[in-house]
Amino acid sequence: MGHWLATPAAAKVFGHLKRFDARFWSVNFPRPMMASVVTTGPDSVRVDAVFYKADDLAGLIWEAEDRSDHPLLAYETDRDFRGCRLRFRWRSSGIKGLDAIDGPTLTIEGRDAAGQPKSWYVRLWNYATGAPDDATVAIDFANLAGGFLLPDEADPVWAGDIDRLFISLVPPGYSGEAASFSAPAEGWAEISGIACDGAGSVLAIGETLVPEHRLRMATGYDDLYHLTPARLLRNIVQLGSRNEINHYVGMSHYFRLEPLGSGFYVSLAGSALNISCAAWHRDFLARAHALGISVILSLSYELFDAHCWNDWKQRTEAGAPALTGWVPPSTLLSPAHAGAMNYLQAAGRAFAAIARDAGAAVRFQVGEPWWWVTGDGQICLYDDAAKAALGGHPVSIADVRQPLDAAQKDLLDQAGAQLAASTASLVAAVKAEVPSAESLLLVYLPTVLDGAEARRANIPIGWAAPAFDVLQLEDYDWVVAGNVGATARGIAEATERLGYPIEEQHYFAGFVLRPEDRAQWAAIAAAAEAAQKHGTGSVFVWALPQVLRDGFTWFDNKEEAMEAFHDVRFPVALGREASVEPSFSTAVVTTASGAEQRNSDWADARLRFDAGPGLRGEAELQALIAFFRARRGAAVAFRFEDPYDHSSHGMTGEPEADDQPIGVGDGLRTDFPLIKHYEDQVRRITRPVAGSVRVSVDGVEQVSGWILAAGGVVRFETPLPTGAVVRAGYRFDVPVRFAEDRLSVSRATFAAGEVPSVPLVEVREP
Repeated sequence: MGHWLATPAAAKVFGHLKRFDARFWSVNFPRPMMASVVTTGPDSVRVDAVFYKADDLAGLIWEAEDRSDHPLLAYETDRDFRGCRLRFRWRSSGIKGLDAIDGPTLTIEGRDAAGQPKSWYVRLWNYATGAPDDATVAIDFANLAGGFLLPDEADPVWAGDIDRLFISLVPPGYSGEAASFSAPAEGWAEISGIACDGAGSVLAIGETLVPEHRLRMATGYDDLYHLTPARLLRNIVQLGSRNEINHYVGMSHYFRLEPLGSGFYVSLAGSALNISCAAWHRDFLARAHALGISVILSLSYELFDAHCWNDWKQRTEAGAPALTGWVPPSTLLSPAHAGAMNYLQAAGRAFAAIARDAGAAVRFQVGEPWWWVTGDGQICLYDDAAKAALGGHPVSIADVRQPLDAAQKDLLDQAGAQLAASTASLVAAVKAEVPSAESLLLVYLPTVLDGAEARRANIPIGWAAPAFDVLQLEDYDWVVAGNVGATARGIAEATERLGYPIEEQHYFAGFVLRPEDRAQWAAIAAAAEAAQKHGTGSVFVWALPQVLRDGFTWFDNKEEAMEAFHDVRFPVALGREASVEPSFSTAVVTTASGAEQRNSDWADARLRFDAGPGLRGEAELQALIAFFRARRGAAVAFRFEDPYDHSSHGMTGEPEADDQPIGVGDGLRTDFPLIKHYEDQVRRITRPVAGSVRVSVDGVEQVSGWILAAGGVVRFETPLPTGAVVRAGYRFDVPVRFAEDRLSVSRATFAAGEVPSVPLVEVREP
């Protein structure tokens, strides 16, 4: 298995598409309104929008530069539209008509012929034939003008350097003022029969097809609502994830809103979902089902704070609402508040119904339900509804991470029971809509295991198998910090507490929040591979927006992997007299003046051995032949003790716990790979001898609290304090293979004293 971060120039396989292809339009708009875009045919696209204010405006967008697709799948950047002619049919309802002031306008953003930034505002009605809500629009970019009235107000467009263009959509009550409508205004617009011809109408597009693999994809509506489902699924399928999608329906874009004072709050008036969200998910689930992709719909207890009713929010003992670290923040719904839970149940039923109506199996995830714990350890179970459910006057818990007394532990147990009851009711509501629905539970381990007693409230025993069909675990904070030990402990604790076998678990690896941290993908890929090797039912990468942004690409080895290493040592007696040749690869160029330019290709020497000199009789020759056949010649690597360098203490001395510095603690890290220093050159040690490793921290030998993990990694049970110096001593072997697939030995020449050559070569290991 492996991964690759593709760059924008990495695509090597290309196809072609027509400019203005329906799949590649997008939408954008200001809060709190909502809009979505779906393809209704190969040459048609529809926008569904809900407006809450008199200044709400949505844009149907075409970008000259593809910034939304994976680098291997993006279309080429071509900012010159001058040779293009675009034609489409316009239909709309609940949107200002083409003939109206503030009616649909084509805004073109780019630069003029002199290279100065400029925008043009092209009134579509000036290029339309038909009615204001049903017309044919024809645009020749070489002969196009902005302005309301033509020719008097004509502003000629120079279409040679365009960044993007968008068609504006506003409600009939649009005035440009921020006044709220008394009720939401819903509308739609469709452009169909999209045709573009002329020079520049055809674009190259990446068509890389990654082989199907076992790593599943996770998505999130809050980050992808502006793209067409057809576009998202194209990326997922082309990137090799063709079996399963975990789709978070989000916390900020799926709901309906109602005005109150100067704000807007989630509402069940009309239905649980706004029309834009419902239209997008109908298309998404139908397309995924047609592709044979199973979708898990994830609904969490998290809600955009600005739109959440105040009495629905979890609160600290001081009354502060539970707020996440996102900007703007989200809040957590109280599991004890009937109104909040009824709202979640209505949303769950609505999403389940959409999946059912698409013909898909309904798979419903309760995503990350918990009593929020603030950064300073305050647990948010003191909202009015929770206090009433927990006896009226629950005891104080100032910091859930500190030792607690019996009354405080009892309170956490009660809170856990309340949380478990709320998730059971949510699942029951979904099953009332679709009795065959599968239930899944997603638990975010770094939060729910923060403090020895927090799990009483946030991993309640009421979740134990078989309360859910599948347990899903996530731990990206630990993964990107390199805290592998915490991952192993967390999964083990959740498994022991809840009792789901590993094959009934899913694991989520990721995510990389900022593009400048893309190096974290290596740790994410390693965590995903470890979970697969552990036998986890399904492993997901979180999430598609970051995958597309950073070019993350995953590969499985589809052929049955041949065992590449046998953890056995070359017969010691045969290797004791071996000759050794450390070698580097250095390119040397001599200039005309006689000066040399040298470039070292390898950071470390590669060893070659000849074990022939160690043969001392026919019995040893037979042992060599048997060992060679068992390794299938050069196919399988094995251990070899370098007779001249096999210890951390000098070259062959007895190891001590402080022989080699291997790292410094940072408060998060648990893994410290073994290394050996040769002055300023560092050698990675991947095959230490079992039982020989000794470890010290700040000069004190550690006889417990750590294990030796695969690959020569010292893994501590808990992260070491910042600045703690870790040292280790050990004996080690070199991973080698036979250099050739044949072994030439003659009984006659061997008996006559001729020593055969048995070349071995070092194998590089990560």
